[in-house]
Amino acid sequence: MLSVVVFLPLLAAGVLAVLPRLADRAVAAVWIAVAGIELVLVVLLWIGYYAAADPGAADTADRPAGPAGPIAYETDLEWIPSLGSGYHIGVDGLSLPLVAMTAVLFLACAVYSLRARQPRMRGYTALFLALQTVSTGLFAALDLLLFFVFFDLSIALMYFVIAGWGHGNPARSALRFFLYTFVGSLALLVGFIGLYLAADPHTFDMVELARRTPLDGRAFAGGAVLLAVGIGLAVKTPLVPFHTWLPPAHTDAPAAGSAILAGVLLKMGAYGFARIAMPILPDAWSAWAPGIAAVGAVSVLYGALVALAQSDFKRMVAYTSVNHMGYVLLGLGAAGTAAAGSGGAAPAAAGLAVSGAAVQLVSHGLLTGALFLLAGVLYERGGGYDMGSYSGLATPAPRFAAVLAVAAFGSLGLPGLSGFIAEFQIFTGGLGLLPVQTALALPGILITAALLLRALQRLLLGGLRLPPGAGGGFGDLRAEESAAVVPLLALSVLIGLLPHTLLDVVAPAASAVADLVLR
Repeated sequence: MLSVVVFLPLLAAGVLAVLPRLADRAVAAVWIAVAGIELVLVVLLWIGYYAAADPGAADTADRPAGPAGPIAYETDLEWIPSLGSGYHIGVDGLSLPLVAMTAVLFLACAVYSLRARQPRMRGYTALFLALQTVSTGLFAALDLLLFFVFFDLSIALMYFVIAGWGHGNPARSALRFFLYTFVGSLALLVGFIGLYLAADPHTFDMVELARRTPLDGRAFAGGAVLLAVGIGLAVKTPLVPFHTWLPPAHTDAPAAGSAILAGVLLKMGAYGFARIAMPILPDAWSAWAPGIAAVGAVSVLYGALVALAQSDFKRMVAYTSVNHMGYVLLGLGAAGTAAAGSGGAAPAAAGLAVSGAAVQLVSHGLLTGALFLLAGVLYERGGGYDMGSYSGLATPAPRFAAVLAVAAFGSLGLPGLSGFIAEFQIFTGGLGLLPVQTALALPGILITAALLLRALQRLLLGGLRLPPGAGGGFGDLRAEESAAVVPLLALSVLIGLLPHTLLDVVAPAASAVADLVLR
């Protein structure tokens, strides 16, 4: 069933490519139908996993153990036996929430596509369907080579989305995005080859590598492989100083492209730290954990301060992504220091920090996806993202104002929304393990709150002012725009008010990852 979830969108993309020319509305309807089926299938996966995650469930003990606890819906077939690489996929408490978030965000983008006619709609839809297969496949992959294939394909597909349907200077931004992230992927491949060569017998299987940890006790080799893997993942995340491709890529991408880039593709790097670097290189991760957390803290502060200086709404949201991904690395780095013996509470604090990082990935995907879709509304109505050209939008567009406010408050970590749950866990776990780096990152929360509130004030309050491109009016959210954005925010509220709906799945997996580093 998991393979169906992974490859159904790609199959639909292939069917669209060979069918006779369809009307744009028919293509959009196909996209929404496939994305809707995907979400239904993922919900069924979640229900099955959630039921079996109950400690009293009969089949929990029978499941194979992975780097983050029991694996469900596992498929392990030969692919390239001479290299020890297989088609090995499955989900656990770390990957299933990201598979679900991916399905929700792609459906939101499909619905959002109804709002305006896209040029070359069939190619646009086929690219997004292929991207959904690649993204879901990466989060389900349990083989390093399979992970790398999906990782690289995501770069190529997003390049075509930005270059083909972007605005401003899309060709230059797409090329910059491709070159930066492709060089990063080469570093990642070098690290994967290092892991393969260190294992005896050689293998790319993540579960086997996490079980053997072949570079434990080899400080130099482990550090070198962690450096290669870390650079590759840091470029994709992105973390300071590997983030410079991000603002132009976001600014020039179409709104749905920005939502997927920030909501899903950035998660691939951060997910890789928790899925690959921590469980397979626990000694190296522990040794370098204070430095890793310091990079996270710098990213938190740098992203927030640069976002504060932006007058372009989309660039501001892009820089807040650097800030929020810094929280993730801070939590994972702090968890790594628990291995040094931080006291009896260290395992619980490490699990809490990893859990907060995992929740942050889901929360950021929902909230930043909503913010970028709303940025698309701003661009479509006014022809630009300059916040100085707008004011008083709450009067002509109250629904737009309301959902923008909810997305911004969620992003700044207001209690009752998912961002608060994530940041509270990261800082609570991190302060006990790594107080200096965590305390240095704390002002990032205040700066992020200030910049988002200032953006709301500039855009929504005061007298009505619009750029010349607005044509004298600013229409409120249309039905298809609300249908795309509101469910993302509703899920953020659900996680904020009833966090156990997510934590029941995430927390055991986070504890399992923390235990792998602590062993």
